[in-house]
Amino acid sequence: MQSIDQNLVREAFLREGFIFPLDAMTATQAAGYRHRFDSLEGALQEAKIAHNGQLNQMHAVLCFVNEIVRNERILDAVEAVLGPNILVWGSTFFIKKPHTADYVSWHQDLRYWGLRDSDALVSAWLALGPVNKANGCMKFMPRSHQLGLVDHEDKFNVDNLLYRGQVAQVDVDEADAVHVELEPGQFSLHHGHLLHASPANPSDIMRCGLTINYVAPHNRQIVASRDFAMLVRGEDRSGHFGAVPEPEADLSPAALHWHRCLIAALDEAAFAGVEARLRP
Repeated sequence: MQSIDQNLVREAFLREGFIFPLDAMTATQAAGYRHRFDSLEGALQEAKIAHNGQLNQMHAVLCFVNEIVRNERILDAVEAVLGPNILVWGSTFFIKKPHTADYVSWHQDLRYWGLRDSDALVSAWLALGPVNKANGCMKFMPRSHQLGLVDHEDKFNVDNLLYRGQVAQVDVDEADAVHVELEPGQFSLHHGHLLHASPANPSDIMRCGLTINYVAPHNRQIVASRDFAMLVRGEDRSGHFGAVPEPEADLSPAALHWHRCLIAALDEAAFAGVEARLRP
């Protein structure tokens, strides 16, 4: 694999709001991580760790996800955008099983995350299997990060994988969308204001991907009363986030405690202003 060209990453990210494909690992390594995920599916169900239909904040509870978020090639690309000091704020497995109706509406990540600085966050999306048009890959709207935050309407649709089923209230020309097709082990980066979506998976192949949300330490939470992050490169001199430790074992009591803390903070920001009766 070629080394990450940080200048290329920075220029494309600032201009388009995204860049892909970038190589994080070999297809064999990605398959190994996919196997570890599959082997833990029963334990995850037993721990009742799924939250609003999502597997959030997995870096705090699964050792192999903690390995992935520290992948040097991913961090090299993220450093091109955020600088040398990097925290992991969130991680989510986005799974679309074959022949299911699950989808993601057009939205911006930062609309409900409560983070102040939009340029101090970047999301990486890593493919742990083939990701293409047939099985519901993401779609990016080029340069839409330049719009700033736009209004969203909460739909709470049962098939929408987003917390609030939020839909960006802008006219989107699907003909302009870029399909984010990735081979196993490849990843994309996108800006927190970039409009993106993904359709359902009518194919026979499961779509398996891990989203990792990285922030610079100077970013801060302005909606929730507290927030947490894990240092993965450099140092944190700001102290705006409670320090999350690495999990010592999969789903250990200590790891599950930290997971509950992260989920509580995420919920406080994501559901701010939503009546309790409307929450999933």
